[in-house]
Amino acid sequence: MTDPESATPERLQKFLAGQGLGSRRAVEDWIRAGRVAINGRIAQLGDRVSAGDAISVDGKAIERQAPRMAAPDLLIYHKPLGEVTTRADPEGRPNVFARLPSPPQGRWIVVGRLDVNTAGLLLFTTDGDLAHHLMHPSSEIEREYLVRLRGRASAAALAELRAGVRLADGPASFDRLVEVPGSDSHAYYRVVLHEGRNREVRRIWQAVGLEVSRLTRIRYGVVELPRDLRPGQWCLADAAVLGLGACAAPSIRSTRE
Repeated sequence: MTDPESATPERLQKFLAGQGLGSRRAVEDWIRAGRVAINGRIAQLGDRVSAGDAISVDGKAIERQAPRMAAPDLLIYHKPLGEVTTRADPEGRPNVFARLPSPPQGRWIVVGRLDVNTAGLLLFTTDGDLAHHLMHPSSEIEREYLVRLRGRASAAALAELRAGVRLADGPASFDRLVEVPGSDSHAYYRVVLHEGRNREVRRIWQAVGLEVSRLTRIRYGVVELPRDLRPGQWCLADAAVLGLGACAAPSIRSTRE
C-alpha cells in the first residue's frame, strides 16, 4: 500500500488504486474523463503525485489512508444468477454490491466480472494494486468454470475446441477441457482459461455450434468456491493466500449475511 509520507512521486493511477478507490483500469478511465484533479488542475494520464499534492475525484478531496502492514481485505462471494457486477445498472437489476458488508476502509473492487447469466465465484478486495494484478493479462491467472451444454458435443467439436477457435476479437482456446458425468440431455465440462474476455467461455462453445445452458465459475487462481457457500452468501478470507498457497477452509472466516 502507498506510503503517504514518501517523497518519491508515483503515478496517479497507482496512488488512487492503492488507496482502495478502484482498480487501475477504472482510475485511468476517470482520468481520461477529466474527473480527477491535482492541485486544482485537471489531471492527465502519466501525471505523478507526491505527499504534498491535493488530489480530488469529482470535486471531492481524497483523504490519504495510512499504510497498512496487514494483508489487504479479500472477500469471496457466491454470485447467483440475475445479479450484475456493476454498481449502477440502467435496467435496475440487482447488483452484487448490495449484499456485501461495508469494507474496513476504501470500497470493494470486484476482481473479474461475471455476466448477469453466469453464477459462481467472485472475489472482492479493497486494494486496487491487488485487483490490477489479479485481472491483468500478464499475470495469466487461471479461471475455471463448470459448463452445462444443451445436448452433447461430438468428438469433432471437442477436437476443434482443443485445437482452438477464432472469435471476432482473436483466437481463443481452453487451457484444459475435461468432461464430467452428466445426464442424457445435458453434457458437463470443466474448462480452464487464463484470460477474461467478455463472455469468452460461451463464445468459444458457440464457435463450434454448441450452446451453454448454465455457466458457473468455480475457481479463480488458487481460490476455489467453497462448497458450503450458497448463492448470495459471502465470506471473508486472508488475502495473503493469493499467490502463496491454496485458500483452504481454515483461511475463511465464517462471517455471513
